[in-house]
Amino acid sequence: MAESAAGPIPESSSGGFASLLRVARALARVSAVQALQYRVEALGEALLTLVRVATAVVPLLVVFGQRQSVEGWTRDEMLIVLGWFTFLTGVLEGTLSPSLLAVIEQVRNGTLDFVLIKPADAQLLVSFSKLSPTRIVDLVCGLGLIVTAFVRMGRWPSPGDLALSFVLLLSALAVLYSIALLVVSIAFVAVRVDNLFFLFTSTFDLARWPTTIFGGVLRIIFTFVLPLALMTTVPALAVLGKLEWTNAVGALLGSVAFFLIARFVWLRSLARYTSASS
Repeated sequence: MAESAAGPIPESSSGGFASLLRVARALARVSAVQALQYRVEALGEALLTLVRVATAVVPLLVVFGQRQSVEGWTRDEMLIVLGWFTFLTGVLEGTLSPSLLAVIEQVRNGTLDFVLIKPADAQLLVSFSKLSPTRIVDLVCGLGLIVTAFVRMGRWPSPGDLALSFVLLLSALAVLYSIALLVVSIAFVAVRVDNLFFLFTSTFDLARWPTTIFGGVLRIIFTFVLPLALMTTVPALAVLGKLEWTNAVGALLGSVAFFLIARFVWLRSLARYTSASS
């Protein structure tokens, strides 16, 4: 039986969706235990998250202090976009950033060997190798912002809009993960890509605004090249009941395409990997 950072991994974990879930759950459990060993630090990080979310609302108050809408978006509707952004930020900073940045260091040091010998999918292991449970606060705050926006509007989304927004949230997570994986895959052919990953996370900060407020080339880039629209704007339009079905289908197909491309690039990059023992 092989060992990992999450403890023993059963030999049968190399196949089956249920087995993959067990591996991911084991890795998440160990990350949570490690984080709670430093309770004061965890509490401090949670409080900092609350401060960040509070300060993120300030620009909306400033912008809408002088006008009722911006490019057709009201303050409450933009608050929903900010809610999706905050939720995805929790996923990015709580799972993808710590885990995939660790992969860059493993590739550089040649210690990725210890991951590849495990009887489980390497992509799964590196994706959940290091988690930050305190970023759950982002998830709660993001949902809280969305609920607050609907309370202010005096209405609630229909069950159909909720179901569609949930599906599009999953597609947004797939796109976010795929882009992060594509960036990390460059580590197999470049010496340092840390700065490129940080550039991606910095650019993602623009997703707090609807992509429709950007004009010209930027709107095209944030829709098709670096699809920030798929991550926050599209799910927000869905929960508001303003998303056309053609756009919803296009978003879903786009997220699947991104995931398949990222998986292909990862496998090709992994094949080029020269281990420490080579």
